[in-house]
Amino acid sequence: MKTSRTALLVGATGLVGGHCLELLLQDEAYERVVTLGRRQLPLRHAKLTQQVIDFARLPEYAELMRAQDVFCALGTTIRQAGSQEAFYQVDFTYTHEVARLAQANGAEQFLLVSSLGADARSRLFYNRVKGETEEAVGRLAFDGVQIFRPSLLLGERAQFRLGERMAEKLSRLFSFLFLGSLQKYRPVHARTVAAAMVTVAKRQPRGVNIFESDEIRAMPSDSRRR
Repeated sequence: MKTSRTALLVGATGLVGGHCLELLLQDEAYERVVTLGRRQLPLRHAKLTQQVIDFARLPEYAELMRAQDVFCALGTTIRQAGSQEAFYQVDFTYTHEVARLAQANGAEQFLLVSSLGADARSRLFYNRVKGETEEAVGRLAFDGVQIFRPSLLLGERAQFRLGERMAEKLSRLFSFLFLGSLQKYRPVHARTVAAAMVTVAKRQPRGVNIFESDEIRAMPSDSRRR
């Protein structure tokens, strides 16, 4: 991997994005880390540049999107967003626009946090939007597009989600059932996903590559935990 690379991280305040930021700042392969977000993080680091932006006006910030590797951990839920339309704006429109602008500025690869079950032809709205986002980003002229499809994410969230907490407890209780082809449904820690993203970014595989949840868990890395 070439030295002195710059990483652009979108979604650093989220569960996966927060771990991504920590790992990128620790990694000697990256000389500079730029974050795009709605607010400043209470963090200072010699490698870190924080850019506060309005995602509804992304084209106005195109000049900020200069990096070799773009890590996108943007995401919400329909409940948090308030409507399907607002959810689509975050998960598809903002993600695709960041990818488009970064690619136009010379970005080499785009690393996207998607979801288990993503399918542009799914009858489920959530899975369909995730699939449409994958396909739209995959059509852009990056050297490599790396798509990560984690199952239920483990980790401490800033906002409490009762449904996810209950699902997490049930998944741990019945973890012995997630064997063979069912391993991809086993919950995965957000740090494990972030570590896999950084690992793949440094390998720089070309083309569109999809990493399912069981592959993410099995990926060797010194900085991840189960």
